[in-house]
Amino acid sequence: MFTGIRDRLSVSLIEALKSKNAPRLGTLRLINAALKDQDIALRVENREVGDSEVLVILSKMVKQRQESIKAYEEGGRLELAEKERLEILIIEEFLPIQLTEDQTENAVLEAIKETGAASIRDMGKVMARLKSKHTGQINFSTVGPMVKGRLSQ
Repeated sequence: MFTGIRDRLSVSLIEALKSKNAPRLGTLRLINAALKDQDIALRVENREVGDSEVLVILSKMVKQRQESIKAYEEGGRLELAEKERLEILIIEEFLPIQLTEDQTENAVLEAIKETGAASIRDMGKVMARLKSKHTGQINFSTVGPMVKGRLSQ
């Protein structure tokens, strides 16, 4: 009982196997392994990872690679940074399209309005609303300061 994203992932994995695209195959296998790990963790609840949880996992994988890129560049390991960039591109194929800066700003304003947030104390509510509506579409490391700035005005 797989979801839409997992079906696309399976098809992509088979295509990568057939085309002998080793870098793509490796990344797709890493994604599959992360999903299976989460499936195993959810066996207690007798369920599998759903699409929204898949988006969270993929977003975390992208964030981990972005952090690795910074570390590799600081250490002068540009070939490893490039490998991480390639993995990000492959993972992002399964994520929704990222919101533009203007769209992100509008989403922040909408979340503030919907939650009735009035001060910095309400930041958690706003971030939770954004995560529930825009997982995989927004870079939350950049949206946090944006929300903080709006609530501090």
